Amino acid sequence: MRTRHSTQSSQSQIFSANSAVSALIVLCLFCVACGKKGPPLPPLVKLPVAPSDLVAARRADTVDLHFTVPATNTDSSRPANVARIEVYALTGPATVSEAEVLKQGTKVATIAVKAPRDPNATFDPDDPDQSEADIEPLEGAGLDQGAVARVEEKLTAAAAAASAVTTGAVRTYVGVGITTKGRRGQPSRRAAVPLAPPPPSPPKPDVSYTETAVTVTWPPGPPMAYNVYEVAASSETQLTKSPISEPQYTDARMTWGATRCYAVRSVETVDRLTVESDATPPACVTLADTFPPAAPKGLQGVATEGVIDLIWDANTETDLDGYILLRGVAPGGELAPITPAAIRETSFQDRVPGGVRYIYAVKAVDKAGNASEPSEPIEEAAR
Repeated sequence: MRTRHSTQSSQSQIFSANSAVSALIVLCLFCVACGKKGPPLPPLVKLPVAPSDLVAARRADTVDLHFTVPATNTDSSRPANVARIEVYALTGPATVSEAEVLKQGTKVATIAVKAPRDPNATFDPDDPDQSEADIEPLEGAGLDQGAVARVEEKLTAAAAAASAVTTGAVRTYVGVGITTKGRRGQPSRRAAVPLAPPPPSPPKPDVSYTETAVTVTWPPGPPMAYNVYEVAASSETQLTKSPISEPQYTDARMTWGATRCYAVRSVETVDRLTVESDATPPACVTLADTFPPAAPKGLQGVATEGVIDLIWDANTETDLDGYILLRGVAPGGELAPITPAAIRETSFQDRVPGGVRYIYAVKAVDKAGNASEPSEPIEEAAR
């Protein structure tokens, strides 16, 4: 009995010792693992989102493109890590992908963008503890982030030749932001124009206007659609939201003294893509206000002791300057102004001798100095 108890005690001591050693080994391994220093992780590279709203429009042998410069990164932080935008173009079938355009296409434009000094110094608009005011101003002489960029490409004879060889060939464009370290961000969606010959230009338009609108008209030709443009010194602004079928356009923007120039382009659709003709020579007009107000209505007179009180309805013209009162001696006296300048009120007190009968009328005058016809006359005598 004594021998077996001694053996069990020895085995228990050996097991306890082994357990302590194992625990010590595990603890050492844990401490070694915790204390080991690995290589530092590289900083997260911020990439700009894609240029948005890329639109390509072909006008004769020129392709006009515009898009919005990225202002955010792919992680939603701002400002974007973008130093420039590169635009690529590829002539071929309409089925090419954005990646194919970037890989096989030709770079047709580079647009400089104001860039951050430190691309990692950004803020998250959704974080209430961060503010855009804490970010250093962007650097460089390029476009502001979020601005609209415009690019123009002249189509070459090679592009026209490709169209003749490949039926349905198009010119496809893609824009991509380039970081301050030269890495590409997300590419834009592609935009394409057809390479078919443009339609013929319409004849030069005529321009006329009324008090409320300018009307642009041109002689009709074969069934065709049209776009109308306002032409400035070095630019064109499309006025029609989409091509119109009637050879007439009404411009309701009226600013007296302004000079407006209009040009028209024919539009042809090829496989759901449009190509425009050359523009017509511009037709210009200077808007001069030669339109008088309407004659006032409702003129009435109330006679009292030595006074005739005159009232009338107000005119509704937006450029109204006031009213001129006219008076003459009845019967048949010539009407002459009794107010030295236009008055704004729709009432007037005329102090006259009692017992003399007078004829009254009123004219409306606008800010351009145009006077209306006289109102319907009335006769009245003070007591």
